[in-house]
Amino acid sequence: MKFPHNLSRLEALSDGVFAFAATLLVVDLDLSGNWLDLQGKGVNLITFAVSFFVLIAFWWVHYNYFRRTGYIDNQIIALNALLLFVVLYYVFPLKSLAETWFGKQAITRDGLARLFQWYGLGFLLVFLCFSLMYRRAYRKSHSVESGLVALFYSRHFAIFVGVAALSVVLAFFKAGINFGLPGFIYGLLGPLCYWHGRWFNQKFKFEGS
Repeated sequence: MKFPHNLSRLEALSDGVFAFAATLLVVDLDLSGNWLDLQGKGVNLITFAVSFFVLIAFWWVHYNYFRRTGYIDNQIIALNALLLFVVLYYVFPLKSLAETWFGKQAITRDGLARLFQWYGLGFLLVFLCFSLMYRRAYRKSHSVESGLVALFYSRHFAIFVGVAALSVVLAFFKAGINFGLPGFIYGLLGPLCYWHGRWFNQKFKFEGS
């Protein structure tokens, strides 16, 4: 007997993993001592805040997938499981990179290149999962409107994958590593996504939701 999939349980599991990932960010946040001691640990709070809100952004993208499509099958469950696994891994290079931005953690040129590679790999895998989930929803869509929404976001997040892959390649070859080129390359996301949105709208008369 084939049982229907339970979306609420999948979302509950996902929310629990995101909450645990946020907990991992707190583990190294030393808030012991009195208020005067804490004033000297402002960088800790800033790096935690940066990492936390990036994690929340991932959760928001995840939430919006189910809000937009509501589609679930065995492949979506498998992709979602891979996504959650990557999110748990991702918090470590994310927090380390934030600490280097604010000068809390000294790092060599080679170390920074490796950190950008691991950060980019995690970013790539997260959005590859989102892109494939939307692609699956597009293929199983029963209406033109919902199909266009899924197709748009599948391609939208594929842009994230491509930019992350470019960042990993730059970091691997240490191109512009001294001034953080593998990080600044993520600035391409804005114009590329804007161009894709305009092109998609003109071709399909589509307005994203």
